[in-house]
Amino acid sequence: MQKEPITLNGLKKLEEELIFLKEKKRPEIVAAIAEARSHGDLKENAEYHAAKEEQSHNEGRITEINDIIARANVIDVTKLNNEGKVIFGSTVYLEDLDSGEKINYKIVGKDEADLKQKLIFFQSPIGKGLIGKNKSDLVEISTPSGTKNFEIKDVKYI
Repeated sequence: MQKEPITLNGLKKLEEELIFLKEKKRPEIVAAIAEARSHGDLKENAEYHAAKEEQSHNEGRITEINDIIARANVIDVTKLNNEGKVIFGSTVYLEDLDSGEKINYKIVGKDEADLKQKLIFFQSPIGKGLIGKNKSDLVEISTPSGTKNFEIKDVKYI
């Protein structure tokens, strides 16, 4: 079983989702199945089949989260000495040398990645291009939308 790196916050969110799915969603689905069953013939009962499908998705996600938690290698960067190096869990402040735009990303695991929230997967092109680099480094990264040039302005372990 291969360990998956995850941040402390990422693990907390998964645990909260697991509690919600087990304690709130699961009983709602069971109630919906019982209600649909009371309507009689199950072969042509759309509500019953929809509820059973939702139950399948819910149980699948519960299994998936349990697996992720079992393989979690929690990395808490706040407990590490910050020497300006980009590592898993660090927040990187960049300047796009082509556009002058200032952006920041937190380097996270697969299940936490969300570009809209500036959380990037450490195995993504940008994640791979930044890991191991240091504050003040100039970085050229090949992305699906072309080559990007950045200067690492700061690295924080927050």
